[in-house]
Amino acid sequence: MSLTEPAAPAPAGLAALEERLRDDLVALGWPAKAWIPPSTRDGQPVHDVLVIGAGQAGLALSAALSQLGIAAVLLDKAPLDFEGPWATTARMETLRSPKELTGPALGLPSLTFRAWFIAQWGREAWAALDKIPRLQWMDYLRWYRRVMRCDVRNGHQVTAIRPLADGTVEVDVTADGASRTWLARRVVLATGRDGLGGPQIPAFMQGVDRSRWAHSSDVLDYRRLAGLHVGVVGAGSSAMDSAATALENGAASVDLLVRRSDLPRINKSKGSGTPGLTHGQFLLPDAWKWRIRHYINVQQVPPPHGSTLRVSRHANAHFNLGCAVQKVEQDGDRLRVDTPRGVFVLDFLIVSTGFAIDWRQRPEFADLAPHVRIWSDRFVPEAGAEDQELSDSPDLGPLFEFQEKTPGALPGLDHVHCFCYPAALSHGTVSGDIPAISDGARKLAQGLASLFYREDLEHHYAQLQSYSEPELDGSEWTPADPEARVRALADKT
Repeated sequence: MSLTEPAAPAPAGLAALEERLRDDLVALGWPAKAWIPPSTRDGQPVHDVLVIGAGQAGLALSAALSQLGIAAVLLDKAPLDFEGPWATTARMETLRSPKELTGPALGLPSLTFRAWFIAQWGREAWAALDKIPRLQWMDYLRWYRRVMRCDVRNGHQVTAIRPLADGTVEVDVTADGASRTWLARRVVLATGRDGLGGPQIPAFMQGVDRSRWAHSSDVLDYRRLAGLHVGVVGAGSSAMDSAATALENGAASVDLLVRRSDLPRINKSKGSGTPGLTHGQFLLPDAWKWRIRHYINVQQVPPPHGSTLRVSRHANAHFNLGCAVQKVEQDGDRLRVDTPRGVFVLDFLIVSTGFAIDWRQRPEFADLAPHVRIWSDRFVPEAGAEDQELSDSPDLGPLFEFQEKTPGALPGLDHVHCFCYPAALSHGTVSGDIPAISDGARKLAQGLASLFYREDLEHHYAQLQSYSEPELDGSEWTPADPEARVRALADKT
């Protein structure tokens, strides 16, 4: 190291980082002063914003709203510190996203994962880190929630959402064995990858005993697979993670049953990550929105390099390409899985077929589902570009709001906002994925601020008229005698 090169600072510790963050927040006036008039209905408080979900999307939105002086309450059914999939159903060793991405930090260097990591383990450890370990990312989100003081209510299960014509939304919630109805002016669904549905279950699994198979998103004790011959349907990231977890827990063998004749090699989604698309997806013509998302869907996202190696390092792992599952039959305790390449006889099957937008799997949205306009209600793709996921996607307004299928059928529906993965066709991947989550959170937060001001315009105008804080008290100057000044100036000429 040269004499002019500064030495790398020693790890400052988390306490020092938190002090730095507090100073950053003070410098930015964050949180901002509350400015929305409180409201009640029949003596019950009406919250400004209720966010359903306290994963990374909900936390980022909460922090972004705080910067604008808007309070949000986050309702999450999970117990404390287990929000989202990271410490429950996710099984990858590390995140796919590059460690340098700032995620939900909202432009604050001291709120980034990088700052959090270096504060505890130092710069050399950061330089040596390849990818972010999954459970470490969960620890970071737990820290984020604490330092940003997000108002999260755990163990709160939403059972119904009812928009009303007066602009209020009723939200039925069960917590601690009791049910009550919350009221809000705006409700945001930050419900993740399966935000408007759940696991996509292929037709070939119908009638198969549920004890003999699982979806990759299910809560499953993989130790029960020890000694079994396991099949995994699919070759995406969750398929690889499920296969690896089964192998690491002693499965006798794992056969990956892959429809394609080869694994996809290039992550086209990563290639679309430019600021122009991040901020401009909503403004694109519909045909181009569809074309971009459909192309990415068709090309498919390859499994991560590390996840694939995690499987292939096991001698009892078998990559069976060109083996689309055609039929699954139960034969006693075994499963006969028909493919074009033959019949696989297996003890257990893990179906890794992703998620579907399927309102039937989300009874809490039953009052919304019949009225939400989806893309197939108004857009027909060109021949050969049909895509069920895109057809089922909600056709959202400029602020992620649901729109009515039939105008006037459910007044107030636009007070419910879809800030989860199914927003991707309308707005791009700004409502859940790590790379652009801050952009999406700021966009929605700023939009909600504008809506609240417009809805309370009479109040704010009255506030403007009554505003009377003086900046001058009259002692700052002495009035001149204009006539005397005129004469004095005339005399000088």
